Amino acid sequence: MAAENTEQRVPLDVALPAVPTRAVFTSTQWRTLLALADTVIPSIRSPVAYKSKATKIVTSQEMERARTILTSKIPGPDAATIAGQYLRESASSNNTFREGLQRLFSVYVHDEGLNGIKFILNALNTRPGSLLLTGSVILIRDQPVDVREEIFRSWETARIKPLRAIYRALSNIFKKTWITFSPTLNLAIGFPRVPVYGKPVDSFKYEFLQFPPNEDLEIIETDVVIVGSGCGGSVAAKNLTEAGYKVIVVDKSYYYSSDHFPMAANEGFISMFEGGGGIVTDDGCTAILAGSTWGGGGTVNWSAALQTQGYVREEWANNGLPFFTSQEYQKCLDRVCDRMGVGIEHTEHNKANRLILEGARRLGYSAKSVPQNTGHGPHYCGYCTLGCHTCGKKGPTETFLADASRGGATFIEGFRADKILFEKKPYGTVASGVEGTWTSRDSYLGASGNGAVKRKVVINAKRVVVSCGSLQSPLLLKRSGLKNSQIGRNLHLHPVIVAGAVLNEEVRPWEGSALTTVVNEFENLDRKGYGVKIEALSMLPSAYLPLFPWRGGLDYKMWVLNLPRTVGFITLTRDRDGGRVYPDPVDGRCRIDYTVSAYDRKHMLEALAGTAKIAFVAGAKEFHTTWRELTPYIRPEMTPSEAAEGTNNASFQAWLADMRAHKVPFEPERTQFASAHQMGTCRMGASPKTSVVDPDCQVWETQGLYVVDASVFPSASGVNPMITNMAIADWASRNIAKSLGDSRETHPMARL
Repeated sequence: MAAENTEQRVPLDVALPAVPTRAVFTSTQWRTLLALADTVIPSIRSPVAYKSKATKIVTSQEMERARTILTSKIPGPDAATIAGQYLRESASSNNTFREGLQRLFSVYVHDEGLNGIKFILNALNTRPGSLLLTGSVILIRDQPVDVREEIFRSWETARIKPLRAIYRALSNIFKKTWITFSPTLNLAIGFPRVPVYGKPVDSFKYEFLQFPPNEDLEIIETDVVIVGSGCGGSVAAKNLTEAGYKVIVVDKSYYYSSDHFPMAANEGFISMFEGGGGIVTDDGCTAILAGSTWGGGGTVNWSAALQTQGYVREEWANNGLPFFTSQEYQKCLDRVCDRMGVGIEHTEHNKANRLILEGARRLGYSAKSVPQNTGHGPHYCGYCTLGCHTCGKKGPTETFLADASRGGATFIEGFRADKILFEKKPYGTVASGVEGTWTSRDSYLGASGNGAVKRKVVINAKRVVVSCGSLQSPLLLKRSGLKNSQIGRNLHLHPVIVAGAVLNEEVRPWEGSALTTVVNEFENLDRKGYGVKIEALSMLPSAYLPLFPWRGGLDYKMWVLNLPRTVGFITLTRDRDGGRVYPDPVDGRCRIDYTVSAYDRKHMLEALAGTAKIAFVAGAKEFHTTWRELTPYIRPEMTPSEAAEGTNNASFQAWLADMRAHKVPFEPERTQFASAHQMGTCRMGASPKTSVVDPDCQVWETQGLYVVDASVFPSASGVNPMITNMAIADWASRNIAKSLGDSRETHPMARL
């Protein structure tokens, strides 16, 4: 049984850059924006209470019913007090809510999206615009909450497309910002700041190169420069350092020790994720989580360590890459797994994963335990999305990067690679280094003084390894002047539908390892290797709750309090059809053009039906999904004979039939998809006409330039990509070492 965290060490606060002060909106625009926020998250009061424009008035009976339900769900002797505070709280009643919006719109929302929001806000602040968008000349901010709620809800299916986009964007922004900053939500659901399980452990101590204030260009010489410290870059760093070469690893993000883990939600998403954890595809339908911290995605993932499956390896080999069906590739897979201690022997399933295994057993579905990269030890930690305080997850920071450090590698945090440098030689274009901008931690935080430094730095190298991930690697290649039309294309995301089964019992789903089981029953639906896996997921409130539909202020506030009794599922789809990443035309940030295809959505439908069956046979009281058109299943009271029918039950079969009756399953504008895996944007292949790198991960039409991360996947891996990524990096970096000339015999690490 997992050991409780008896130390209860409170993580250190993480310093964040100051909230930007630039005027994102006018005062009038802010008034309307906050009025809409208070529509989504209103203060709930009875008719006898004072009224305000942030207040949703309910009947005395409704208020008493809400209080009774909340008091029964909220743990502890202060339940009634917390219930009252929770109901009275509105979005705008908390100053940090507006600060969160200010940071988001100032830093993370691109100009195109920001201008669209301003356009709608300006229209809502005029009588003609109000009449067009709301059907009334009364400005929406002056309407009672009940009227505002009805108007806002109507925008979801409005004939005017920008209104539908505004509904999706603002409802998601308001939900996530409120859940992140609410002073009462975590109290109401009993979510502890400090994990109940897992003993805090001190992490490996890293040192980073610092530069003094200077106007001159800083020039450094090395054998290999690796851009990115994630799963691919870390393996390459270890191998090349231990082969005897001078290696510099740079990362645009910063390092945090386990003393800071798990971070609070407002700290963690800003400090460890691309775009503050708020990246969405251009169509607004897929939310993307991508790591951006020291150790990359390996610092924020969930420990799942699945090897590339046979049918995927065959597919890649049949497309001109025979390495993937070779025994050498299997050795690479095993080697990286051995270093991280991958196995299942010490896995303890939490209640959610046990439910999945048992439900699959009762239905005859194929299911199994998922190997974990936990050093062949226990790891009962559900908070790892915001950093592992036990260091039990043996990701890059605890393994490959630590090995590289012991071997003499040099590390630079806060280094943004602006472009790759090339030299023209008689025999071709040769990568000669990287030029970038280094920002000291103090300068990143907006501090002044001798510690706050920005410098232009050039790192000259014999080999350049790009390991920035599938969102950033192609953009760096483009910034560097490479013209291959395949750069940035062939993006795969493993899109998921998220579901939640509400049980009668408390499961505290944030406790225990997030993903330790997988249902394989639906993984090959087209008999060509494409389909869906059913898995569990991280159940941290700020990561899980915002994905679900908003159907009204009181409804949403009541629904999120089900979290302690909820089991979460994802339908992880091996997407056949892809998209692309490209630089924003204004500021160059990553933009994502991707819409889940009808082909892949058809597979999702089958897997969601299977997920619902697992939940049903496990006794779920309710079943909710992130597909807004689908009415949640609410289990009626059943006689013993009706319960014995299992999934043949008439009410459940009617709900399944209704789900299948939709002409457009998971219509993108009515569905919230999510992705934590990005692959393929610099894909490997046998020809520059169809790929970006050759079978050795060297960029076509260059020499000495390699891409070593999940962007080189020829197609979606179909499993959590960490192990596949690392195995490819192991192979590629060993070949890079050979190309430099093997000095292994003279290096002290070679014999270890």
